[in-house]
Amino acid sequence: MPDLSSRQVSQLPPLQAIRVFEAVARHLSFTKAAEELGMTQAAASYQIKLLEERVGAPLFLRRPRQIELTEPGQRLAPAVSEAFSLLSSAYAAARTGADGLLCITTVLTFASNWLAHHLGSFQVAHPTLAVRLDTSSRLTDFAREDVDLAIRSGGGKWPGLEAFKLLDADFTPMLSPKLAQSIGGVKEPADLLRLPILDPGDIWWTQWFEAAGVHSHDLATRPGSSMGAQAYEANAAIAGHGVAILTRALFKAELADGRLIQPFDLVGDDGHAYWLVYPESRRNVPKIRAFRDWLLAEIAC
Repeated sequence: MPDLSSRQVSQLPPLQAIRVFEAVARHLSFTKAAEELGMTQAAASYQIKLLEERVGAPLFLRRPRQIELTEPGQRLAPAVSEAFSLLSSAYAAARTGADGLLCITTVLTFASNWLAHHLGSFQVAHPTLAVRLDTSSRLTDFAREDVDLAIRSGGGKWPGLEAFKLLDADFTPMLSPKLAQSIGGVKEPADLLRLPILDPGDIWWTQWFEAAGVHSHDLATRPGSSMGAQAYEANAAIAGHGVAILTRALFKAELADGRLIQPFDLVGDDGHAYWLVYPESRRNVPKIRAFRDWLLAEIAC
């Protein structure tokens, strides 16, 4: 790695001005940036003015009720964002190495139906690394939140993040054997419409019935609750309250012990999957690398 000369260091603008620029460029708002950094809008504007003087060109176009990055600002913003990310990663690596605390955010169903059943082997292999799980369906802002990596569902393309595919997020109806018997068994896809449908507004239901060649136009008008997570819907299905549409890989135990049955081989797939993601700049942080290698090996078993 090349060393910075004293002359190069002296040419760098004040760190506070760079910090303010990163926040303003991200929010495209002096007000929001100032609130985030705990300063006045006037102070934030002053720091940007200092930076613009050092750059020798305006970095923002001030328009009524909005601002935009100028061409020099557009060139500077991604480099500044990457620099802050690298600093954060370097600090995390220096502070904890492969020990300390590993913060993971993931959707509830993956946490409860897969990760909770496997995480013990990771803890045995890394006894000095504590794991903190946060269950949330929202996207993580790695630059602002104390999170090391995330497990999220989607298409797998998120700018600036490395993504490793874990499981296909396919979907198929499941229900309790008792509920199926209540109508003499589920023999064809249309039979499901004779039963309560859990979360009938879920687009997966429409896609699955279309693939099965069954008209299901009345689904949108059916009363039903949106439970917000497959784990909750599966529990309701096990209790016999209705038919849930679920991802097979997350309910292997329930299918194996007969608490749920999958009446049809037909499986829907909208191209989404579960992914392990983290910022590209953190790929070599020891604790992240340790968890990534363990998780990919565990998924492959």
